[in-house]
Amino acid sequence: MAHDWFLTAAERGNPGTDIDSDGAWSEGNLVRPLVHGATYFRRLYDELCKLQPGDRVYFTDWRGDPDEKLYDDGPTIGEVLCDLASSGVEVRALLWRSHSDHLSFNAQENQHLGAELNEAGGEVLLDQRVRRLASHHQKLFVIRHRDDPAADIAFVGGIDLCHGRRDDERHLGDPQTAPMDPRYGDRAPWHDLTLEIRGPVVGDLLRTFVERWDDPHPLDRRTPYRMVVQRLARMPRHPGDLPEAFPDPPPAGPHAVQVLRTYAHKHPGFPFAPHGEYSIARAYRKAFSRAQRLIYIEDQYLWSAAVTESLHAALERSPDLHIIAVVPRYPDQDGRVSGPPARHAQLEALRRLDSDRVAVYDLENENGVPIYVHAKVCIVDDAWMTCGSDNFNRRSWTNDSELTCAIDSPELAGSLRHQLWSEHLGTASPELDPHSGFKQWQATAAALDGWYADGRRGPRPAGRIRAHHPQPLGRFESLWAGWLADHLYDPDGRPRAARRRNTF
Repeated sequence: MAHDWFLTAAERGNPGTDIDSDGAWSEGNLVRPLVHGATYFRRLYDELCKLQPGDRVYFTDWRGDPDEKLYDDGPTIGEVLCDLASSGVEVRALLWRSHSDHLSFNAQENQHLGAELNEAGGEVLLDQRVRRLASHHQKLFVIRHRDDPAADIAFVGGIDLCHGRRDDERHLGDPQTAPMDPRYGDRAPWHDLTLEIRGPVVGDLLRTFVERWDDPHPLDRRTPYRMVVQRLARMPRHPGDLPEAFPDPPPAGPHAVQVLRTYAHKHPGFPFAPHGEYSIARAYRKAFSRAQRLIYIEDQYLWSAAVTESLHAALERSPDLHIIAVVPRYPDQDGRVSGPPARHAQLEALRRLDSDRVAVYDLENENGVPIYVHAKVCIVDDAWMTCGSDNFNRRSWTNDSELTCAIDSPELAGSLRHQLWSEHLGTASPELDPHSGFKQWQATAAALDGWYADGRRGPRPAGRIRAHHPQPLGRFESLWAGWLADHLYDPDGRPRAARRRNTF
């Protein structure tokens, strides 16, 4: 039953939000996982092409590149959205203001996308209403139809509208590349996932957007530098009023969906989360406390004591439980300063999870090029699953703004796990039983690792998985990497009392 897995409104712990006004979760939805960025971009394009004047588009993003193509030889995301805005479709967006590109962030890209859309008649805000050292990391796209609410649709997941994401099942990389560690090659292969959602929960997702939009606090800390930059870019300083909302879409399918978020504790507080919201962390902890046989994770990071303690407690409680995790082989930026903190954080996490019932893997394509795992998905006992923007680290559970959907559906969770395991293991018939499947993963990775150890003699074994072994830190790196990991890479956005008690 949904109430066994989902949080109640009280368990969400945020009475300041309207998201639970019609219930803590939503019944009657249709959810379709979209594996790979190319799949998502094409579906997004198809839905945008159906829009008519008077329809509405709302989206949030961590990074947006206006020149990112939606398919080979196709239009760019900027062209499509600008055409819609100039033709009478209402386009509203919240992009993270971000830090400078000189610090490997996205300020210029987000500003360019926002400026283009505002020129075309849309309204895009560069939003920095976050805690210090935090980001707006939510990735949400909501499409509303004025005359056909049954056609309304939302996309929620880990895929940004930017360079590097438009890869497919071949994992040869997006032709429009993003800066990455050179070991990922000239076109970094990219594994990612998002959800296509129809039904009443689209209204809850839009309420998440509206709550942020209507926040009356200043969009940015008004330093003289920022004021000049915003004025030169002709970016709005204050959001305009949103029009009256359309009714929520009617039921569309069999899936129960719960919208989960992270908002940090900050001053001044979010009006819709005055003491923060940590429903993502709370939902994982509840699900892990119920796990009996298998927790399957795909994640960009997988670190922090807050995460690993929950997983370790599940292993202690359930002797039949196994955990399989898929992560990137290398950090996306593994430089002299950027790499050691990331590797330190993951090495510590793996040390805490050391068990013969835990296995961690990374991926490579058939050419031997590592695949960067950016997916954020978790499946527990083929009963409850999540997909969204959050990562398995303290930053996502406490500090950055995040958005994730949890679904209570054995059919959907099992189908997605079959699809992902088929791709990673290189077989149309993966062993889905947790015990035999765990052994199949071990054997598949061992065969590929052994092929490399033997000088790559003979045919390459099937599958894309390798046992994950982060590069150890040098003696000098160990002196400072832990401090940076704890304070800069993985900050804690909870109040001091919650930090001391390690509660959410």
